Amino acid sequence: MRQPLVIANWKLNGSRDLLKAFADYATSQSAESATLPVAQVICPPVIFLAEAVRQYPDMVFGAQHCSEHTSGAFTGETSTGMLQSVGCRYVLVGHSERRALFGETDAQVAAKAKAIQQAGMTPVVCVGETEAERDGNETSAVILKQLEAGLEGVDLAKLVIAYEPVWAIGTGKTASPEQAQEVHALIRSWLQKQNSSVAENMQLLYGGSVKPDNARDLFSQVDIDGGLIGAASLEPHQFAAICKAAQDS
Repeated sequence: MRQPLVIANWKLNGSRDLLKAFADYATSQSAESATLPVAQVICPPVIFLAEAVRQYPDMVFGAQHCSEHTSGAFTGETSTGMLQSVGCRYVLVGHSERRALFGETDAQVAAKAKAIQQAGMTPVVCVGETEAERDGNETSAVILKQLEAGLEGVDLAKLVIAYEPVWAIGTGKTASPEQAQEVHALIRSWLQKQNSSVAENMQLLYGGSVKPDNARDLFSQVDIDGGLIGAASLEPHQFAAICKAAQDS
């Protein structure tokens, strides 16, 4: 049975105070969370990672981005070795904002995913289609292309995949549970062709305007194992409610 996983992606938001608020809330709910079979990961801006891991050792942290390079003249970049050295355990790769705003390619996604695995961390590889691609009935073709190229040479047994329809990120729109399940089933079917054991055990997440009031219906779908949460992850109570929905589903 796959353990539900819920990841908070704070994007360019957050502060030391917010980290403390999450830690305080987690402590206040410790009795319940001790029996909560849901893995939770917080991905704050990278500047907070080292301090967060040190101050809150009971929480699991990830990074929002990394370089595919291990060192060199790459001003402003952060290597996987640096992230691993401060206790980072997950790294997001190929988020639609990285693809659209910073030109991240499928080839870079694959290179970064491999570098993350080589550093002993888990890549969370994001795939998803734009509204124009969905309207043009290109969703399946786009997703399969991103999987084929973005996971080339990557160890499929050591990663997480997140489906995030670009048209549902930060827009208030959300894929219906049926729409999300259809794409998750497509992803698991593709994985099945690569390795049946991997397909059965892979955690597949949905991301795209997930909130406490729609999380339960999304997570109840057979191939959705949790969520990659944006705006709602900036409020401890909302994030906890989403995690509870993952548990109940």
